[in-house]
Amino acid sequence: MASQKLHSLSRRGFCLCCVGGAFAATTGWLTPRQAYAEARGLVSLIKDSAAKSPITIHKLRNNISVLEGSGGNVAVLTGPDGKLLVDGGIGVSRPQMSKALAELGKEPIKHLINTHWHFDHADGNEWLHAAGAKIIAHENTRKHLSVVQRVEDWDYNFLALPPSAVPSEAFAKEHDLKVNGASIAMKYYGPAHTDGDISVMFAEANVLHAGDTYWKGIYPFIDYSTGGSIDGMIAASDANLAVARNDTIIIPGHGNPVSNKAELQEFRDMLVAIRDNVGNLKKQGKTREEVIAAKPTAAFDAKWGQFLVDPDFFTKLVYEGV
Repeated sequence: MASQKLHSLSRRGFCLCCVGGAFAATTGWLTPRQAYAEARGLVSLIKDSAAKSPITIHKLRNNISVLEGSGGNVAVLTGPDGKLLVDGGIGVSRPQMSKALAELGKEPIKHLINTHWHFDHADGNEWLHAAGAKIIAHENTRKHLSVVQRVEDWDYNFLALPPSAVPSEAFAKEHDLKVNGASIAMKYYGPAHTDGDISVMFAEANVLHAGDTYWKGIYPFIDYSTGGSIDGMIAASDANLAVARNDTIIIPGHGNPVSNKAELQEFRDMLVAIRDNVGNLKKQGKTREEVIAAKPTAAFDAKWGQFLVDPDFFTKLVYEGV
């Protein structure tokens, strides 16, 4: 069972900051010392698994594809100006990622956009920069990648990336590119999953990469250590819905990499309902443990609570933010 969960984890590309959910589901809440020890071990296991996991290519439209299997879902735009990637996955996946990228064309890698700082989206920065990519991100993402960054939920410190792997270009609110005939618009959400999340819209193709502000079919992690917010996650969903049309292809950070507006709306409505359920219980003076025992996510667990961020852990995250 453990190996099956690990394989599924690697294939779906779950954020390393979320891995404690698996232990919470099986062992109960851990002390800080236990959580640190468990996280260190699981990080190593995830790296080992990512080093072996295959990469699946999903071709979308207008020379845009999604690579699934190394951390978060990676979008790739190909063309004569060189390849542009949205997120870089986990570094040990380089052989499989290189093979998949080669299958998409012979063009060199020229651009990499980080949707946020988390390991499963930015660990590949170093090798992708060495391959020729200029790295772009929000200024808060550059800040977090430049220093030792602590995630309190797991009592875990992520090391700073080497200077070459830190984004060389950062922006505060919006940034536009024109690559391979595609108009690419990057926009800052404000605090959501972290305080550095951005959306990436390919205008002509009508394809939106939402990063970790959207997790298809699964409860999301919210990183309060670096400015995450349940209200911000909902606001990000509203922003995504405002720019999406019924035929927009939406790429979530995790889960099945191809989604749409109707599925995003369902995700947003789930967040609102659970936020309100937990908030009402907290206003009644209930402790976190009492709120968890009340099962405020019960109506959604069958669909959304079947992976690493389990119902109890997601309730804890929401409780922290209401």
